[in-house]
Amino acid sequence: MHLQYRDAVPGDLPQIVEIYNSTIAGRMVTADTSPVTVESRQAWFLAHNPEHRPLWMVYDGTELVGWISFSSFYGRPAYDGTVEVSIYLAEHTRGKGYGKLVLQHAIDVAPKFGIHTLLGFIFAHNIPSLKLFHAKGFAEWAHLPDVAVLDGQARTLKILGLKV
Repeated sequence: MHLQYRDAVPGDLPQIVEIYNSTIAGRMVTADTSPVTVESRQAWFLAHNPEHRPLWMVYDGTELVGWISFSSFYGRPAYDGTVEVSIYLAEHTRGKGYGKLVLQHAIDVAPKFGIHTLLGFIFAHNIPSLKLFHAKGFAEWAHLPDVAVLDGQARTLKILGLKV
């Protein structure tokens, strides 16, 4: 596997949304409970830019593997060096080791963007993602019990962090 990363452009938003929506039904990755639309993700997309808060499309050769983004944490200037990292993989690429490579890429390039702290917001029942982040050196920094309700079931959120 040799992955390539390119900055997302507006024309990528339908694929970004499609990959994101493919995770909703599993109730493991996102707190959204119904599919989002391209229109509803416009402001989120525009909050990313190649110089400060990148959003990348990830390819293995010509195959789209998924996308990764850095999003601002808390929106205050003092937190500018801290970001939430989000990784979403296309359904057919999950469980094949891509997550490890993409997360390592995030760790490697973070300092180039003035980022010193990476955060992952992960449901406690999402064991594969927790294992992935722990394997890359992330530690649990917060445990928010039963803060989300998915299909009537309370879910706990963990915030994992890594200083880079």
